[in-house]
Amino acid sequence: MTYLRNFTALAGFAMAMTGTAAIAGNLSDPVVETVEAPVFVPAPVGADWTGGYAGLNLGYGDVDGTGAADGDDTTYGLHVGYDYDFGTWVLGGELEYDEIDIDLAGAANADSVTRLKLRGGYDLGRTLIYATAGAARLQTSIGDDTGEFIGVGVAYQVSDRFTVGGELLEHRFDDIGGTGVDADATTFNVRGSFRF
Repeated sequence: MTYLRNFTALAGFAMAMTGTAAIAGNLSDPVVETVEAPVFVPAPVGADWTGGYAGLNLGYGDVDGTGAADGDDTTYGLHVGYDYDFGTWVLGGELEYDEIDIDLAGAANADSVTRLKLRGGYDLGRTLIYATAGAARLQTSIGDDTGEFIGVGVAYQVSDRFTVGGELLEHRFDDIGGTGVDADATTFNVRGSFRF
């Protein structure tokens, strides 16, 4: 009888332990919930170049004319234009006026130049590098002439509304005012523009 009592007690203890294990959990695989990692979107590195702009320029001009008709001096002026940003490429147009007042060794005086520009460049975010070309109208004391120019430039967005930059242009004028005087001119301008 002792044997039966011990066996019953042991069987009861085993069943109690099995029941406790069953209460503690089940035999199916645990469900593991996945935690999605946050997605970080990089902040834009530059603003859109699309829009109008206007500003001032200050620079230096060097004119090489026929014979000894050479000279150089400070230039200053203003510009107004519009750009359209296609994503990677930017295309625009501009009207620029520079007061030059360069004495060409007493042979003549170059007074001002007005440029009608087409420019196209590569959008690097806040920086735009571009090439430009167009027509330039030179006013001198011996007459006026319309020539052509080509050049390169760079603009940097200090803020969404203000850019600074520089531009190097090469001009060519033939037979100024019908006098037979030709001139090549190089200008470099530092530019500041407000965008709108």
